[in-house]
Amino acid sequence: MDHSAAPHARRVLISGASIAGPALAYWLDRYGFDVTVVEKASAVRGGGYAIDIRGTARDVADRMGLLPQLRAAHVNTQRLGFVDAAGEPIGSVDPNGITGGEGNLDLEVRRGDLADVLYTPIKDRVEFLFDDSIATLDDDGDAVHVVFDSGARRTFDLVIGADGLHSNTRRLVFGPEEPFHHYLGHVFAGFTLPNDFGLAHEGLAWNEPGRAAILYAHEPSQYLHGFLAFTSEAPPYEAFRDPQAQCDLVASRYPEQVWHLPRLVEAMREADDLFFDIVSQIHMPVWSRGRVALAGDAAHATSFLSGQGSSVALVGAYVLAGELATHADHAEAFAAYEKRMRPFAERNQALAGAGGTVVTPTTREQLDARNAALRAPRSSAMRAHAETDEAHAAHTAMALPDYPDAA
Repeated sequence: MDHSAAPHARRVLISGASIAGPALAYWLDRYGFDVTVVEKASAVRGGGYAIDIRGTARDVADRMGLLPQLRAAHVNTQRLGFVDAAGEPIGSVDPNGITGGEGNLDLEVRRGDLADVLYTPIKDRVEFLFDDSIATLDDDGDAVHVVFDSGARRTFDLVIGADGLHSNTRRLVFGPEEPFHHYLGHVFAGFTLPNDFGLAHEGLAWNEPGRAAILYAHEPSQYLHGFLAFTSEAPPYEAFRDPQAQCDLVASRYPEQVWHLPRLVEAMREADDLFFDIVSQIHMPVWSRGRVALAGDAAHATSFLSGQGSSVALVGAYVLAGELATHADHAEAFAAYEKRMRPFAERNQALAGAGGTVVTPTTREQLDARNAALRAPRSSAMRAHAETDEAHAAHTAMALPDYPDAA
């Protein structure tokens, strides 16, 4: 599209180049906006664990013409197995029976593969500023004056924070994260390790009440993902800036010399890609202020317990861009975006507990009930119907609006 001929042509800065940012950039560029994306990393991040694209988000990917690439990147996890406290097999389930997914339609791709698929169509059309971040924002009512960490100064008509759970943009505009942060009681460490276990297209989980250790292999490969997750009444803030303290904290929760726990703890300490965080959501009373708005996890993080963060981000990017394209006034566009998206985001946030009792049971009663169901005949078809039906309903809860030139 010829930017100069587009109605309401505006200069938009997007902070963040993970999922919501590139998706929003794609649609805004298609509508004729002048788009810049700033990303603190040196490039679009590759690899990573798998995420799911379901329901309404799959419709967004279809409208973007990305389904062939995403199907080619599909990792197709076929089985989630469970072992008991001694490491002995209990049973397995189809992951779709937990998530409420549609196995023949849902797409499961590495987070980095999705980011790359989103980035590739726009990398030569949209300005990307890597190795940089927003230092200050000054919204004077007519424009937003931005100073970057690099020292560069630019002026934009709008700024969108798509920079994740711990959004820098949100902090600059709305203040500290704490009032919007909703801790869900879990701490986790994720890392890669050599696939010495012969796993492919499957996950394997060990549990004790309030603790989970998981091995997850996307495909036959020399590496797989390890996860150690446990409940904690309060977030361990003292460990966030100290990788050694993180490892010590996690290791202290897995003292047993059973199953692959010692190997997982050892691999965590050796990993150069350790990701340590708490499981949480973002709940905000409003998603915009003046000429600045938030998208994706920055506005409404659902947490990985919901399995819907990337899907909701894709839908939100489509809606925000569409509303900006159809409203000359940014305030009206932001209000329309939030009116459409908030019910969908909140319904998917509510899924955070839906699969938790299966994958991460927190009490002895939940664990015993889960294991009994796994040991029962036809356990591979085990599903909690009410929970998974609600999950499917949440995945498809929004019918995509049609915006001009978006078909």
